[in-house]
Amino acid sequence: MANPWRGEVALVMDGSRHLMRLTLGALAELEETLGEDSLVALIARFEGAAFSSRDVLALLLAGLRGGGWTGSAAELAQAEIEGGPLAAAQAAAALITRAFAMPEATNAV
Repeated sequence: MANPWRGEVALVMDGSRHLMRLTLGALAELEETLGEDSLVALIARFEGAAFSSRDVLALLLAGLRGGGWTGSAAELAQAEIEGGPLAAAQAAAALITRAFAMPEATNAV
């Protein structure tokens, strides 16, 4: 089970369950990957439902790496995510929410 106090979000990828979380290192990698000076713009895109598939993949990759996964971006892009694109986007949104909110505020995520 994912621990919201640690900011964890579960993702089933290629039939295996992975715990994701956005560590400081993962957040820094995410900023670099997306070419952002901060995550505020990315958060705003998710809040306004104006995010791209590139945003979702970058968030998932950062979260997976923060959770200890050692796969590549290419492997993630080819992976079968249980629940499809909608579940991937929901997991990405949950990651960013849990990284910056207390668990009581993220129970619905």
